[in-house]
Amino acid sequence: MSGQRPADIGLGLWKIPKDACADVVYNAISVGYRHLDSACDYGNEAEVGQGITRAIADGVCSRSELFIVSKLWNTYHGKEHVKPALERTLRDLNIDYIDSYLIHFPIAQPFIPFETRYPPEWIFDPDASEPKMEVAAVPLHETWQAMESLVEAGLAKTIGVCNYNTGLLNDLMAYAKIKPADLQIESHPYLTQQRLIRLAKNYGIAVTTFSPLGAMSYLELDMADAKDSVLAQSKIIEMAEKYQKTPAQIVLRWGIQRGCTLICKSNQVSRLKENRDIFDFELSNTEMDSIAALNKNRRFNDPGDFCEAAFHRFNPIYD
Repeated sequence: MSGQRPADIGLGLWKIPKDACADVVYNAISVGYRHLDSACDYGNEAEVGQGITRAIADGVCSRSELFIVSKLWNTYHGKEHVKPALERTLRDLNIDYIDSYLIHFPIAQPFIPFETRYPPEWIFDPDASEPKMEVAAVPLHETWQAMESLVEAGLAKTIGVCNYNTGLLNDLMAYAKIKPADLQIESHPYLTQQRLIRLAKNYGIAVTTFSPLGAMSYLELDMADAKDSVLAQSKIIEMAEKYQKTPAQIVLRWGIQRGCTLICKSNQVSRLKENRDIFDFELSNTEMDSIAALNKNRRFNDPGDFCEAAFHRFNPIYD
């Protein structure tokens, strides 16, 4: 199945507090968002479901108009755990099927039952004398075969992957009976990932980018600081003045013109509207190339960094 879809702006649910989440989802749908990007690990899917349910009940949209995404967490990679994991997500979201279900990371961790802890997060046993992340010997092809069964059962319209590199993507395409429809990756002007995006598109896979503004998603987590912001680049500011847009809108427009769907997060209605107000102008090829030239392969969401620092295990997935 081809994953090619028109590029769009989706709502990211990562880091949205539970007490605000239902309203944020409802407001986003009300101002035009139809692509919602959720995950078990975000810990707010029940609240996301409340917002979706209210929007549908109020006639703001129909279920068929929404493109709802969720993700399989690392602890559910075993073939016997994949379906129950999605069924739990469907119950929380209060929907009958998911439009796209993605493997969140190419990382398998030991299974943790729902009743023990949900979402399981990264640490295997928080009460251990030395809590740390552990890994499990589950090959990715086993997980993918279980993902394929979700499509065959009608629980997922499409399946895909997050945080894969070119080698993993080539390998997946060699054995997949049902091809991935989506690849979700971090990408922004400081991490253009042009070869990976080109490869995915050559395979007919839709590309969704998270953290399209780069450092902005990570300041509050102390995984970046203000000097890492691409929005302060003089060429971005000059383009913003030229088109009478904000620097963020210039960067988002760059991402859209690359043919990618972008996942943006905000709790504020004004910012939700601003993020989608980028379809009334177009950057020139020269401007597109100028922004791409800012690339310095700066990755903010890197398990090779944060797993060791936060979860006491060195666990890189990128070279």
